[in-house]
Amino acid sequence: MSIADYERSERIQFDPDGYAQETLALRAGQHRSLEGEHSDPIYPTSSYVFSSAREAAARFGGDEAGNIYSRFTNPTVQFFEERIAAMEGGERAVATASGMAAILSTCLSLLQQGDHVVCSRSVFGSTVSLFDKYLSRTGISVSYVDPTDLESWRSGIRAETKMLFLETPSNPLAELTDVSALSEIAHEHGALLVVDNCFCTPILQQPLQQGADIVIHSATKYLDGQGRCVGGVVVGANKEMEEVYGFIRTGGACLSPFNAWVFLKGLETLKLRMDAHCRNALAMAQWLEQQPGIERVFYAGLESHPQHALASRQQKAFGGVLSFEVKGDQAAAWRFIDATRMISITGNLGDVKTTITHPSTTTHGRMSPEARAEAGIRDNLIRLSVGIEDLDDLKKDLQRGLAAI
Repeated sequence: MSIADYERSERIQFDPDGYAQETLALRAGQHRSLEGEHSDPIYPTSSYVFSSAREAAARFGGDEAGNIYSRFTNPTVQFFEERIAAMEGGERAVATASGMAAILSTCLSLLQQGDHVVCSRSVFGSTVSLFDKYLSRTGISVSYVDPTDLESWRSGIRAETKMLFLETPSNPLAELTDVSALSEIAHEHGALLVVDNCFCTPILQQPLQQGADIVIHSATKYLDGQGRCVGGVVVGANKEMEEVYGFIRTGGACLSPFNAWVFLKGLETLKLRMDAHCRNALAMAQWLEQQPGIERVFYAGLESHPQHALASRQQKAFGGVLSFEVKGDQAAAWRFIDATRMISITGNLGDVKTTITHPSTTTHGRMSPEARAEAGIRDNLIRLSVGIEDLDDLKKDLQRGLAAI
């Protein structure tokens, strides 16, 4: 490498310290090659060529930094990891094949047989299935508590408790947990606090700055924002992330370079999209609350929400997902959903297009009726992930649903 090339390569590295979220979403994790490309490049390769057998041995042995095999070393994936770590304020991030892979990798790398997890009873249905059906086979036990009640968390902790796990806001009822207060409880008992930050993203909430140890994302949702790819990411301190990385390296639940590139592009517009999602969702929640066919709206941005004050303190805004109960039963909820014509009927969320689903028969359908009842997921509940379409157009579509109840 010439002196000019060396100086050029040094200049194009970005130091994330001191920059705002909007800037980090565009610039963190940016490592241009000597070609000087402006957009983040994709490295679609399975393996890498070494200059010699000695170099290959040094890299495989960990004596020399560098790429080895894309299951655990890929530049595009690294770019995404660095960017989301900077945005969450974490030391390191490890990307995974999906949000569920992120949860699985975190648990299997940091827990062992005999350990216990205290989990919010209000988490994604697949998380409950993972914990109850599969994690239990490894000898790791899980118990569930009311996410809003700190004493419930405290009383759920045992001598063998090593992790507290939650979503805040929860899916789909927008229940909140005081992260700062819960982190103190977790650390008093030597447990890690793990927060699924999927609904808020680092734009609205940074749990690591509030005392959490690990943050998890389904990058499939808002980080992408356009429903294109599946992926996940875990963010935390180097010590824990090295263990998660070791599991990914061996277990293979890795993120593809192309998906990482899509997520990098998604992060560039995350702030703009979250502003629009939040604005539309708040207006929609206020409108739905006034409709005669609606029993109750679940959205922390409403002053009627019992944790509105906590949400105002803990988050920068209230997110793009809300739920509501229609007057009637499951049949009424299905009629409402089926009557819409523009809104997408799908279980995904965080898309620029508004989506609608019936949680008790889709996203939380694998939970037992008793577990759904305990979590407050009734048969007349509908979840709405509010997109960035014209608000009046969205209201017109939902009015079709109201007329069908």
